[in-house]
Amino acid sequence: MTTLEARPGAPTPVLPVTFPRVVTSEWIKFRTVRATVWTLSMTVLAMVGIAALAAWSIADLLEGSGEAMGPGDAAAQAASFPIAGWFIAQLVVAVLGVLVITGEYGTGMIRSTFAAVPQRVPALLGKALVLFGVVAVVSAVAVALSWLVALPFLGRLDLAVDLTDATSLRLLLGAPLYLATIAVLAFAIGALVRHSAGALATVLGLLLVVETVFASLPLRFFETVSPYLPSTAGQRLLAAGDESTFGGGADAAAVLTPWQGYAVLVAWVVVLTAAAAVLVRRRDA
Repeated sequence: MTTLEARPGAPTPVLPVTFPRVVTSEWIKFRTVRATVWTLSMTVLAMVGIAALAAWSIADLLEGSGEAMGPGDAAAQAASFPIAGWFIAQLVVAVLGVLVITGEYGTGMIRSTFAAVPQRVPALLGKALVLFGVVAVVSAVAVALSWLVALPFLGRLDLAVDLTDATSLRLLLGAPLYLATIAVLAFAIGALVRHSAGALATVLGLLLVVETVFASLPLRFFETVSPYLPSTAGQRLLAAGDESTFGGGADAAAVLTPWQGYAVLVAWVVVLTAAAAVLVRRRDA
């Protein structure tokens, strides 16, 4: 029998804290939390289920009435079905984005995180990067599955998704990009508020209440500001056409192009994340 003898004087190797190691650590934490699995599964189910219901209902409605799809780009109309569940999915990923950071504050684990990463900001950015990447990949899988379940109904409507069409590609790739960015927006708000209930109320209030109110009030101030609110601007990326009524009224002061709208959403994320990075260094954990 052999025994291992401890050598009291032997130094314990300590690896330096680098950003790739921080990201790896955050990835391990992210995938081992049960709420993450449930939330991402709900995202996929919501997108696939709503895509199937939307395609089924439209196909039955048009076949029953003997009418055809309305005027417009047929390829873009076909591509709009696989992303039909984006609205519900954005609420789910927003909840996930908040819980990724506020969950650690609630359990006190954030102290261990900041003890391991004294600079704090790399840990914050590592969490955001992991969140963005995972939500983007899961959303892309959800869009692909939604496309598959919608195929039989698209065939009944004589529609097909054309991957060589620029608008179709923007819709199919824009949905995962939009959802991942919304998740990071919610994460940044969660890092600022630090409490799950308050952060969720802020994020969902912004997405469901504030932007809806701004878009519906016929006052010049609200018409001017509304196109630049984060979700309203980002939704331009999911517009099947160039209609000015998407994300703002016809009399809106500004009608953003899809990529201009997404750039506005990214600007919101950058500003809020920068504010969270400043405060995370100044406040106690």
